[in-house]
Amino acid sequence: MIGMRTVRRMVSLLSRTSQIRNGSRIPKSSPPLVSLDLPDEWSSNFIQSDSPPPKCSDNATARIIDGISEAEQIRSSIAVEVSRMKESTGKVPGLAVVLVGQRQDSLAYVRKKIMACHEVGFRFSLSELPESCTEEEVCDALSNYNKDASIHGILVQLPLPQHFDEGKILNVLSLEKDVDGFHPLNIGNLAIQGREPLFIPCTPKGCIQLLLRSDVEIVGKRAVVIGRSNIVGLPTFLLLQRHHATVSIVHAYSENPEMITREADILVAAAGVPNLVRGSWLKPGAVVLDVGINPIEDPESENGYRLIGDVCFEEAVKIASAITPVPGGVGPMTVAMLLQNTLEAAKRALHFT
Repeated sequence: MIGMRTVRRMVSLLSRTSQIRNGSRIPKSSPPLVSLDLPDEWSSNFIQSDSPPPKCSDNATARIIDGISEAEQIRSSIAVEVSRMKESTGKVPGLAVVLVGQRQDSLAYVRKKIMACHEVGFRFSLSELPESCTEEEVCDALSNYNKDASIHGILVQLPLPQHFDEGKILNVLSLEKDVDGFHPLNIGNLAIQGREPLFIPCTPKGCIQLLLRSDVEIVGKRAVVIGRSNIVGLPTFLLLQRHHATVSIVHAYSENPEMITREADILVAAAGVPNLVRGSWLKPGAVVLDVGINPIEDPESENGYRLIGDVCFEEAVKIASAITPVPGGVGPMTVAMLLQNTLEAAKRALHFT
C-alpha cells in the first residue's frame, strides 16, 4: 500500500520544473503524465466495515430506480428496429466478443450478453482463447472481426490477464466497431465540447439513461463520481460534464472523501469496494447510482455468495431520494446500452435509417 506522504513526495519530485546547473536555473519540461500514474489501492481507512450491511428497517424512503424494467423497455424497442432492419436489408446487427481465460465473472457477463443478443435478434460470435495465448493471437482474432462485414460491434471482455498490454490490444479494434466505447478517439471526443464520439462507454451511458428516464435533473447539479477507472469513473465524469453537472471525482488518494460526497446531489459509486459508501457519506435527498458488483460469502444463498454494491444500501435507502439496487440497477442497463451501441453501428454500416 502506498501512503499519502509517499505519494506527495513522488509527485513533488516528478513535477519540479527547473534545476540548478552551474549556478543558473535551467527550465525543465514537465514530467510525462504516465510517470505520475499510481494504482487506485483503496486504503482500509476508507472501508468502514467488512461485515454484511444491517437489515433494512421499515422507514426506508428512497425511490428504487429499477434498471431491470428500464432495460427491458430498451431491449424491446431494439428488437423492433432489428425486425425492421431484417425486413428491409435481409441483415441483422452482429456482435462479437473476444474472451481470454476462464474468469468466472467474465464468463457470467458473456452469458448475459449472449442471452441479450438472442432476445433482440442479433447475430453473436464468441472467440474463446486460453489465458496462455499470446497478444498476437488476441490481435488476430480482433483483426478477423474487423474485416467481417457481418460483425458490426466488437468487444474484448475485460479485464485481460495481467501480462497483456490492454492498450495495445484495444488499439487494434476498429473505431467503427468499438461498441464498448474505449477507443482513445471515442474517449477524446467525449471529452471535447462540440465533438461527438461514435460510441459512449456502456456503463456511463446506462447511468445517464437511468437519470434521464427517472426524471432526475442533471444540469447545474453537484455530482460526485467515486472511482476513476478508464471503463467507468473517467467516462462517467466526462459524460456528466457534457450534461452540465458540476462534477468531482473521489479516488484512493482523496482526503476527506465523506466531506466531498456529502455535497453531491448525484453520487455515482464505482470503486469496486463493498459497502464503501455509508449513510453518513450522503447528502439527504441525493440520487445514488451504485455501479459496484461485489460478491460476498452467504451460506444461505444457493451459490454460496450474494452480490452487494459499493453503497451500503440499507443505510443509503433511508437518506437518498432515489437509489439503484445491486443487483438489478446499473448492470441490466449496461447490457442494454451495449445492444444499443451495436444497433447504431449496424445502422451506420448498412446506411439504414
